[in-house]
Amino acid sequence: MRRFVIWSAAALLTVALTMLAFCPAAWLSYALERQTGGRLTLGDAQGTLWRGSAFVGAAPGKNDPVAPLLPGRFSWRISPLLLVGRVDAELENASALSQAVQIGGSWSQWQIGAAALDLPAERLAGLGAPLNTIQMTGQMKLSWGPLLLVRQGDAVALTGSMSLDLDDIASRLSPIKPLGAYRITLVWSGTDAIMELKTASGPMLLSGKGTVANGRFHFSGKAEAEEGQEQKLANLLNLLGQHQRDGNKDVYALKL
Repeated sequence: MRRFVIWSAAALLTVALTMLAFCPAAWLSYALERQTGGRLTLGDAQGTLWRGSAFVGAAPGKNDPVAPLLPGRFSWRISPLLLVGRVDAELENASALSQAVQIGGSWSQWQIGAAALDLPAERLAGLGAPLNTIQMTGQMKLSWGPLLLVRQGDAVALTGSMSLDLDDIASRLSPIKPLGAYRITLVWSGTDAIMELKTASGPMLLSGKGTVANGRFHFSGKAEAEEGQEQKLANLLNLLGQHQRDGNKDVYALKL
């Protein structure tokens, strides 16, 4: 009887390890869809959990068709040492990432290497309202330095800084193209962050500051038109915020 139990346990362990070794990359897609309510997915996932590739797709709604959100295919390599608590992974995409992203650490703490990610603005319409109404075009680049993520119960603490550059941004709601170039910076300290929005150039001027605290995001800023462009930008600015007068200027309050 004892020998039977030992052999049965060994057989079950062998089956479990075999399943883990060859579990399909599509399992990652199911996990991503579940976490995002079907808004994000991994399309055409190939390979296994440990070494595979896929494109990142998005859908405006749960039952809407999925379209590629980012250029190119992401390929990943995850070391089986994950099973014993050590994280050693690499993420690559020559079409979207400035360099391969290295990820290391343990089950509860991860170090993410510095990199930059290209985000074609026109593809953001795939995320639904209000982006599918504004229909932005232009180039966006998300950059970050070394990041430290630490799991704290149900929350994740993040330490590091990142910036989002938006260049030659335009919208179907405005006859002026481009509207301008902008930069958003985020500095994370645990579960809190400080955000700042600045205009680099352009006829539509955006500015503001925000914070993330206790899982809540607060932002206060303003939008206004460069002198002489008020009429052409009026429709778009009305969508962005509430109209106010600031001295002899028309400004639009941006609050989240």
